[in-house]
Amino acid sequence: MKLAVWTYEGPPHVGAMRVATGMRDLHMVLHAPQGDTYADLLFTMIERRDHRPPVSYTTFQARDLGADTAGLFMQSARDAYARFKPQALLVAASCTAELIQDDPGGLAETMGLPVPVIALELPSYQRKENFGCDEAFLQICRALAKPMDRTARVTCNILGATGLGFRHRDDVQEITALLSEMGIEVNVSAPMGASPMDITRMGQAHFNVLLYPETAESAARWCEKELGQPFTKTIPIGAKATRAFINEVRALSGSTLPVDETRLRQPWWAASVDSTYLTGKRVFLFGDGTHVMAAAKVARDEMGFEVCGMGCYNREQARPLRALAKEFGLEALITDDYLEVEKAIEDAAPEMILGTQMERHIGKRLGIPCAVISAPVHVQDFPARYSPQMGFEGANVLFDTWVHPLVMGLEEHLLTMFREDFEFHDAAGPSHHGGKAQPLPQSAAAAPAAAAEGGSMPPPAALPSLENVVWLSCAEKELKKIPFFVRGKARRNTEKFAEMKGLHEISVDTLYEAKAHYAR
Repeated sequence: MKLAVWTYEGPPHVGAMRVATGMRDLHMVLHAPQGDTYADLLFTMIERRDHRPPVSYTTFQARDLGADTAGLFMQSARDAYARFKPQALLVAASCTAELIQDDPGGLAETMGLPVPVIALELPSYQRKENFGCDEAFLQICRALAKPMDRTARVTCNILGATGLGFRHRDDVQEITALLSEMGIEVNVSAPMGASPMDITRMGQAHFNVLLYPETAESAARWCEKELGQPFTKTIPIGAKATRAFINEVRALSGSTLPVDETRLRQPWWAASVDSTYLTGKRVFLFGDGTHVMAAAKVARDEMGFEVCGMGCYNREQARPLRALAKEFGLEALITDDYLEVEKAIEDAAPEMILGTQMERHIGKRLGIPCAVISAPVHVQDFPARYSPQMGFEGANVLFDTWVHPLVMGLEEHLLTMFREDFEFHDAAGPSHHGGKAQPLPQSAAAAPAAAAEGGSMPPPAALPSLENVVWLSCAEKELKKIPFFVRGKARRNTEKFAEMKGLHEISVDTLYEAKAHYAR
């Protein structure tokens, strides 16, 4: 049912597909029924790839369950090798195929294929997509990477980027350029962009740069133990974290070359006159643990926001996220139920959300602006332009992305000044969404109870949820002075207060009495 409505992560075989799709000259054979091929659309439609994933499906049907589904898998594996001639073959079962227990890994080992066959054990009913990425890349490294002599010059591997990753393509490009400035060459960037032959060369590097712990931390730890390669712990998201990352790389590599920061504009822009209006804005963060933890530090330490809530959906990163939330004086929300997330956001009443595609939908429902900082994302978050999240250019992108959904100081002042103008009143609609300026709604006939004060019933579209409560026109006008992002909550609280007190009219005094009541 979750998949039919919304899910933050798919089953683990989707994670394995992300690894396979990001790599070259690798093919995956997935033991799966008809219908599980929907995953192709994630890459071709959402990520806008110009080729389908390198995955062959056995696509067994209901009538095959009484016959030899194992034979069907073996034939699919032979056909895949004969057609694509990969350097290595991944084999796995989808969540449905796991139930029939055909053991694709054991079957593939008996086939005598002339390339390495890497079997994946993916517990579909206990783990999810990010685990699938992490496990698939770990098994590829264990099967192919071996200890080797180091390169003459200091080099590193970049680990973690996959297909369908949030800005992974641009992050790798940005960090590769940053390392180049420091005189460090990239030996292998994996899994995205690497072939199985490249994986065999990973042991030549002096150290590893881990960009995405949720998809490659197990592989990084295995390389540290088996190949003697330390790995970076700092995620270079934000200006301060990028500088800390540079210092960490210098400690691992011995590099002393300077890094050019002239293109970094985010710190000054965040401190500029109009941007100081953002100081103290309350934000709620939700997504994968890596991006939420990094974004929380940027929000507080670089943008001057107040973090009023944070959480993640991947339980593998729950412990470090809880520790960070405790530093912020918060309790972390660890859940993969978007309804729980929506309730937490509604209760926190933030002025902005930093989250996933789902939080964007939640923000639309609650009338709260949202910027996307983490997968899962939709097609608009795979831009054609260069738009990293990491490094110094990533810090600039973060500033632009986070500031744009908010109403800046001068803009809000002007909107307030011209609130009764035909073009800018609340019912006019945003022009950049194709909205057309509408005339101000005419007041309805005065209600008997309000007529004495010169008030009127609100128009039908603005009727309160409680039928026995009437907003006087003076109270409606005062309500509009409350910022749009908390106006709905103020209306609901005032109506609850009026009902609790047995009032049938809401005046300006009632509005402020309700405010005082709920502020206790």
